[in-house]
Amino acid sequence: MDLQKRTAPAPATELRASDADRDRIADILRDALGEGRLTADEHAERVEGVLAAKTVGELEVFIRDLPAAQRRRDPYVAAPSRPAPGAIPVEPDDNVVAVFSSAVRKGRWRAGRRIHVYAIFGSVEIDLSEALFQYQHVMIRAISVFGNVEVRVPENVSLRGAGGGVLGNFEVDHLDAEDPEAPVVHVDGWAVLGNIEGRPKRGKLVADILDRVQRKVDKSLRKHLDR
Repeated sequence: MDLQKRTAPAPATELRASDADRDRIADILRDALGEGRLTADEHAERVEGVLAAKTVGELEVFIRDLPAAQRRRDPYVAAPSRPAPGAIPVEPDDNVVAVFSSAVRKGRWRAGRRIHVYAIFGSVEIDLSEALFQYQHVMIRAISVFGNVEVRVPENVSLRGAGGGVLGNFEVDHLDAEDPEAPVVHVDGWAVLGNIEGRPKRGKLVADILDRVQRKVDKSLRKHLDR
């Protein structure tokens, strides 16, 4: 056996599909249903196939006859792991503090370039899923001591994390937006006997699409029943 021999990487279509890949195809199918390109039965059948698909190639089969499959994507550019020097000020635009209490930032609010978060025997929730991004880079500096910090971002932004835990947990998902101009949220910090988490969350835009499609499905069903 030749130990020096290297196995060639698998083609992209043979890679195992992730939940994000399935969500992307499902969103395309929902749009196609809302536009009248697919019937309700066709949509249901394809969604069932998407959930059962194992590879990226198997997923692409379900949209190959739709316009979305023909769109050319710009070359992918990964978001920087750290903002450029001077891009984010040293002083915070906002301080969120919870000491033996809880604090929440959510809804339609303006996210500054730097947000400092302190959870001391308390909990802080930073929900950016409906926030207004005035800057491309947002730095969230979190310190958790016997506390809990949760950061939620829309699914169409990039998310980066750099930090650690001392008898605690620091866990930030790595998320890359398809749009290279999309906002980038950086979560830094330390959890001392505490917890810091960063996760993507479906934003309002996706919810609106789902609601619109549901209304069209309900309207189609009513027409069918009235016949």
